[in-house]
Amino acid sequence: MNDIDTPLAPDALGPRLMEVFALVGPLYRRVQRKVEQNAPAEGLSVGVRAVLDLLREHGPMTVPQMGRAQALSRQFVQRMVNEATAQHLVEPTPNPAHRRSSLIELTEKGETAITAVMTREHELLRQVGGDLTDEDVATCVRVLTRMLALFEDVDVN
Repeated sequence: MNDIDTPLAPDALGPRLMEVFALVGPLYRRVQRKVEQNAPAEGLSVGVRAVLDLLREHGPMTVPQMGRAQALSRQFVQRMVNEATAQHLVEPTPNPAHRRSSLIELTEKGETAITAVMTREHELLRQVGGDLTDEDVATCVRVLTRMLALFEDVDVN
């Protein structure tokens, strides 16, 4: 039995982290489906929602920057940006650092759409309930961040 505050040995850590992977995959897919079921109000696909959220969080970005930030192929991000542009949710603007790679920024319509989606998602996530503490959530984020860092070198293109 391992003391709760003692770091796990690598042979014990691997199987425990596999428990996390076993939950993250189905959770991600179910959340993705729920977002798509609720998105018709704003007309957003999961991919467009991800682009809008990234731009809301970080400000204008290039397509390659968005791809790297989300571990998605540049081609996929470009398709999502094209879809969002067609819906007038984002617009390309000149990039002083790189003439051929425009910055993509939210339009007012895009800001309104992502705010509505985020508000609805926050309301949904409030229903998780239970006795979760801020420390529990911080630990979860720390573990997932470490796991993500392990696979940082994986090429998504």
